[in-house]
Amino acid sequence: MDTYLTKVVSNDQIADKIFRIVLCGDIVDVMNTPGQFVNIKVGNGHEFLLRRPISICEINKEEKKFVMIYRIEGAGTLKISELKNGDKVDVLGPLGKGYDVYTLEKNQTALLVGGGIGVPPLYELAKQFKKQGIKTIHILGFNNKKDVFYEEKFTELGDTYIATADGSYGECGFVTDVIRDKKITYDKYYSCGPFAMLKALTKMDEEKIGYISLEERMACGVGACYACICEKQDGSISRVCYDGPVYNSKDIAL
Repeated sequence: MDTYLTKVVSNDQIADKIFRIVLCGDIVDVMNTPGQFVNIKVGNGHEFLLRRPISICEINKEEKKFVMIYRIEGAGTLKISELKNGDKVDVLGPLGKGYDVYTLEKNQTALLVGGGIGVPPLYELAKQFKKQGIKTIHILGFNNKKDVFYEEKFTELGDTYIATADGSYGECGFVTDVIRDKKITYDKYYSCGPFAMLKALTKMDEEKIGYISLEERMACGVGACYACICEKQDGSISRVCYDGPVYNSKDIAL
């Protein structure tokens, strides 16, 4: 991986504390796999020592643009939300192992399940599946109505269901409730979101093959510091930023 200097095209709020930033630069030439992420340098001084990892939501090679959606969690992401059109951003990436779009064949069905800020990387995955003639069904879970984003974009690519924990929008309950209540059928599932959601999803149908993207706090982003480890079924330790973040659900001890 390398560092690239990118330029801000836009940086807009799209939901409660949720922002969509579009960057332009040569890094897009090496972006191919959905589910990867980049590490963004925050500011130009020494106020923020660690870069911030943000998943890649959309890739536009023709225009050399890529999209990221992030949530303001602290001072670092607040600083990113203040970036303006034309500002320069130092980006390291693309990082990690993403989703393998060749795990399904044409005319098969992929179930894409996202929770909160785990939704964004599934959008590029859905687009790439569509190009291959693979049907996608999307279930997106949020806490409440003010957190919902990208519903229309996913709907353009396939059947889309929104679940909110408080019932303020869409289906009341969790993503697993929608799968059960709607009797959704699919060949394999692909998911990203909170640990509890991923665990519930994998336990729901242990016979199905699934691919999950883990959300962990990261420091270096390149596997050197072992700050974002998870345990595998065989008892070994895996670095989420380097060996993941996407894993076969049967390989991880959830």
